[in-house]
Amino acid sequence: MTPGKGPVWVVFAVITSTGCIGPHVAPQDKRDASAVTARSEPAAETVDAPRTATPPTGVPVPIPPIVGVGSTDASRPDDVPVVEVRPVVVASTRESYSVSNSTTATKTDTPIHETPASIQVVPRQVIEDQKTPRMKDALENVSGVRPNQSIGSGNRFIIRGFPDLGKTYRNGLLATSPSGFPFEMDTANIESIEVLKGPASILYGRIEPGGMINVNTKRPLDTPHGALEQQFGSYSFYRTLWDVGGAITDSRSLSVRFAGGYQNSGSFRDFNFIDRKVFNPSVTWRPTDKTTMTVDVEILKQDFRADSGIPVIGTRPAPVPISRSYGDPNTPVSFTNKTHIGFNLDHTFNESWKLTNRFLSSFIDAESIWANPAPAFGNALQADGRTLNRNIFGQTSYVRTYATNLDLTGKFRVMGTQHKLLVGLDYTKATTDYWFFGNFNVSNPALAIDLFNPTYGIPPGLFTAARSITERPNANFNVFQEHWYGLYIQDQVTVFDRLHLLLGGRYDWAEVGRGRGATFDAASAAVDGVTRKDSRFNPRFGLLYDLTPWLAMYGNYVTSFGANNGVSSTNQPFPPQTGKQREAGLKADLFDHRLNATLAFYHLTRNNLVTPDLASGDPLARIVVGEQRSQGIEFDMTGRVTNAVSVIGSYAYTDTRVTKDNSGLQEKRLPGVPLHGGSLWMKYDFAELSGPVKGLSVGFGTYISGSRHGDIQNTFTLPGYVRLDGFAAYRWMIGPTRAIAQVTVRNLLNQEYYENADQNSNVAPRNGVYPGAPMTVFGSLRLEY
Repeated sequence: MTPGKGPVWVVFAVITSTGCIGPHVAPQDKRDASAVTARSEPAAETVDAPRTATPPTGVPVPIPPIVGVGSTDASRPDDVPVVEVRPVVVASTRESYSVSNSTTATKTDTPIHETPASIQVVPRQVIEDQKTPRMKDALENVSGVRPNQSIGSGNRFIIRGFPDLGKTYRNGLLATSPSGFPFEMDTANIESIEVLKGPASILYGRIEPGGMINVNTKRPLDTPHGALEQQFGSYSFYRTLWDVGGAITDSRSLSVRFAGGYQNSGSFRDFNFIDRKVFNPSVTWRPTDKTTMTVDVEILKQDFRADSGIPVIGTRPAPVPISRSYGDPNTPVSFTNKTHIGFNLDHTFNESWKLTNRFLSSFIDAESIWANPAPAFGNALQADGRTLNRNIFGQTSYVRTYATNLDLTGKFRVMGTQHKLLVGLDYTKATTDYWFFGNFNVSNPALAIDLFNPTYGIPPGLFTAARSITERPNANFNVFQEHWYGLYIQDQVTVFDRLHLLLGGRYDWAEVGRGRGATFDAASAAVDGVTRKDSRFNPRFGLLYDLTPWLAMYGNYVTSFGANNGVSSTNQPFPPQTGKQREAGLKADLFDHRLNATLAFYHLTRNNLVTPDLASGDPLARIVVGEQRSQGIEFDMTGRVTNAVSVIGSYAYTDTRVTKDNSGLQEKRLPGVPLHGGSLWMKYDFAELSGPVKGLSVGFGTYISGSRHGDIQNTFTLPGYVRLDGFAAYRWMIGPTRAIAQVTVRNLLNQEYYENADQNSNVAPRNGVYPGAPMTVFGSLRLEY
């Protein structure tokens, strides 16, 4: 590999006979190997020197020739001591947990410390250290975020007490169904995950008021790099990851990257498995020094077996082994496939003004079929307290989402104040075709199962026959159509370098319609008759004041607007959901900008809420509940305390209530939300020590959740739990390649716990409680160059 152009910059410690350590150097070019560059940098940064950075620049400094141990070079002058060449493993900046800036909260590259909103970032290295294949596990590190999974789909969440309905953003654009249909997102191509707390509709349109999740994907780099990783672990877990790329032209104007993975794994749950393939090619073209264009594609194909969890007996999940499934080994394989095609254009006019255009098309195709508790949305447990009624149910969905925006940002000064102006517009169009078949309401006595002594073996023919059966012959084909248009403006004003104001507003136009019929054509034809059109202006105000260079206080007021997903039992769309938040808090930027922390106090309400209309018998019919309130305290910190210690931690006190309701839910706590919850993950790198221990890293984490009500009626409780995780990794060099071996253990104490109950997505909460995994061990070997 040509020195000066290789992907790994090997740093040599030149040790003289007196023990002195020479400067860190790297050859600049094969044609001038005798010239090296001295690099002086603070000790705090030596651990985080970029592994794939461009060579350091400076004044060439001649040094004596480097001679290996045992050399007998007769031409060596007597006054030049024998030296030892020893490769030093230097960690990458990617291996730090430190995050300084975020674009999600403002759509501008703004320091988190100057943003008057609660924004948390899970960096790539946390995902690497915790070996989390699913986004669900990575978000355990963020306060106020709880899983809200259903039948095996792990990418629904509750944020600040309110469900996000599966709406996830990818590089700033909606990547999923706005109607909450299932999808999957693997971490193989994720660079970081950002969570913006509270209503975010000012910049993104129709967002649930609890907050939004934005995934930043890997982008091409102009330096060559490559990584190959093999993971293996409990329950026949095998996962292969790759990530390779770099510039392919001498001018570095064209760069490519190809990341992806393959996973095949069993489960601690009987009969369950996952077979997932992920492919993520991307290319970046820089035609001029002012213009950058990136096109990326993400393809995911996953086969799995649907799982409706464990039912509830009385006020707790049934006392059965958490491995026990009430599906069947003859259940056909379910699948979810998706394709994202994204485009990003950045053009800089000058030092002050920049234009950004984004586009994302998403296609999500899913099918699931399983032995379902019946009635799915009622009491499926017989009077004996041990027999669960079941029947065969299945569903398919095909989602097409197209999202784009155009942002103009500029910086200027007016009368001594600094301004960062954003003017933008966006448009999102989404169409979903949904078909359900089989029986979700009427049980089949032959399929009833004993919770404590189950027998399996449903004839495969029953699953095939279910495709020609429906309980809603004129309404089992559904078409959802949505259009959103938005215009927004935002000004970030800095006064006297200490006072930061955030002023903004947005005007939305939204159309949402749903048609039902005996065929997709009939459903499409019925959409226009039940389409609702709404428009609304929403403001956003934020203020942040720097009390000291490292401590700031902030506050914000923001409202939100959303068009509800559901329709009534008479097929009429509901009025739009609205939200309102008041928030205040403190932000700290500590340890020389290596660690940031946020303490937030908030009061959040949402109105015009809908929940399933269980009396109608239609799994998609909804009724308006009224108003719900969430208020609480949240604390998050991420970064490095010292060169050796990295940390990410959180705490949330979340008090949720139904505040307005006419059906007996007044003052009930919202489901799935503990009053207290938190996490703390710490990593220690031994990089500053000498000897074999130098390449060692260890980490430990604890995840705590208080008890939670399982349903909005508060009829049962999921117990609280404490889970401990840990890992140990060792890094060493094999020539120009870095090797990393790691062992990761989740749930070290083998704690039995339950993550969440299905909130009427596919079954009633009492029919579907999802346990967490017992102690699970993973091993991995990663090669990087």
